[in-house]
Amino acid sequence: MFSHSEIPRDTIQAYLETYYHVAGDTPTTLQVGRFNPTLAALHDSRRVTGSALITACNPFSLELGPEANAERQTMLARELEQHGLAFIAGIGKHPSNNWPSEASFLVFGATPDIAKVLGEKHGQNAIIWCGADAVPQLTLLR
Repeated sequence: MFSHSEIPRDTIQAYLETYYHVAGDTPTTLQVGRFNPTLAALHDSRRVTGSALITACNPFSLELGPEANAERQTMLARELEQHGLAFIAGIGKHPSNNWPSEASFLVFGATPDIAKVLGEKHGQNAIIWCGADAVPQLTLLR
């Protein structure tokens, strides 16, 4: 499925296993490949057909400190605001490995192309794309 990627297989597996917790008025946890009824309701209430989970933390899986990651997330938030994209805060956390939680944003109405460009611009290996079916999918960027 992901055989032609530069990303190590264990890193890809970790992305697939991670729980992506979304805050906001209706908190939920997204998992790759699993329908999420709360996400479907969020899409409906915001009148969008898709969203993407994007982070600016730990570019190319190189662990940065909390201050550097917070600064990167602030820059991403400003960029999303400049583009008029609505978003809510989230956090990705693997259920069992020692990788630190990563702040992220669930960005509403972003097309897959916009989401990929944002992920690439902020040095990410992947994004989580959520289409109209409300089933989060891992999209590798390298």
